[in-house]
Amino acid sequence: MYDNYVFDFYGTLADISTDENNRGLWIAMSRYYGSFGCRYGWKELREKFRRTEAEETRRMQRDTAASLREAVLVEPDLTGVFQSLFQEQGVSCNRQMARQTAGFFRILSRRSIRLYDGVRETLGELRLRGKKLYVLSNAQSDFTRPELELLGLADCFDGILISSEEGCKKPCAAFFDRLLSRYGLDPARSLMIGNDEYADISGAVCAGMDSLYIHTAISSPPQGKYEPTYCVMDGDWEKVARILLETG
Repeated sequence: MYDNYVFDFYGTLADISTDENNRGLWIAMSRYYGSFGCRYGWKELREKFRRTEAEETRRMQRDTAASLREAVLVEPDLTGVFQSLFQEQGVSCNRQMARQTAGFFRILSRRSIRLYDGVRETLGELRLRGKKLYVLSNAQSDFTRPELELLGLADCFDGILISSEEGCKKPCAAFFDRLLSRYGLDPARSLMIGNDEYADISGAVCAGMDSLYIHTAISSPPQGKYEPTYCVMDGDWEKVARILLETG
């Protein structure tokens, strides 16, 4: 039935727990910045980070509006935020150093990450059947690409689109359109699989794609505004696998 399977990542293929508000995290980050000569107290660093992220989001929104393009839900690249915090204190920071900082932050803020049972086997079987697999994720590239590597999934997909790289995020049409046009996908032959009713299911509906909703522990409560083609409400990946393989 489908030639192409498009997966969300977090909460769909992998369970993850993070805490970006933890006091110990920001104390460690202030010491990290201090090792390069930046003088930030942990509270100051946390507030500057959040303020800079918000400012970058507003700038992107203004630029999008000024270009007279279609409405886009923007997604800033947090690696640039980490970089600017060095530069604000006169410390030279290239892209590689900023990426290392982002990676350090992610390791400190991540409590756990694991694949759901059956994910790797199901993806492998779909590939054996000649199906094309893609990731469409609202995420930060310098968090997500290393975690795809960590979980052994980096080579499982024919294409990976991450919102921080594209500057926009689900459910806006621009993000879905980039996936479909970049890889020449027929939306009628493509299935979106995700755990967020708003981002994944509504976006798929607007893109003309069928969808599979998986309700997992990190899903927001569904509002029932968008009806998926398939639905697994208990997060059971055995049921998800059965649907995917029956449609493939």
